Amino acid sequence: MEKQNLSLVVLYPLILVCGALQAWGPPMNGVLRNALSNPWLASLVSFLPIVMLLSVTFLCLPRPLPTAEGLAAIPWWAPLGGIVGAFSVIVGLLFVDKVGAGALSGLTITANILMSLAVDHYGLFRLPVHTLSFGRIVGAGLMVAGIALISRF
Repeated sequence: MEKQNLSLVVLYPLILVCGALQAWGPPMNGVLRNALSNPWLASLVSFLPIVMLLSVTFLCLPRPLPTAEGLAAIPWWAPLGGIVGAFSVIVGLLFVDKVGAGALSGLTITANILMSLAVDHYGLFRLPVHTLSFGRIVGAGLMVAGIALISRF
């Protein structure tokens, strides 16, 4: 199967399912926050199953292990991706019941798209450059317009 066909047939649907499931996270975490009262404890409880799942997966599938060269090549900022993701979890946990799941997800996704366009355009974080085009700008504008409508109504 060609690489592009693999993306269309397997990877894109999988990514869409993961994106749809992400909409469940903030409401679930909001209920957890309400039940536990303390948002920081709720954040910790939310992350514990992830740590446990990844630990068990690593113990079952420990190979390949990193090489010394690979470890030496890690930029200082690379391990901070988890902390960046934690901000999204905490914000969702704190505010989903105040703005609603649609507005929270819409704002998050729109901000993600806009920043992703900048990351692509400048090749940040060692990614290949994908130049900002007219079509991408129009798409970003439609995202902003869409979230404005969702948030207003």
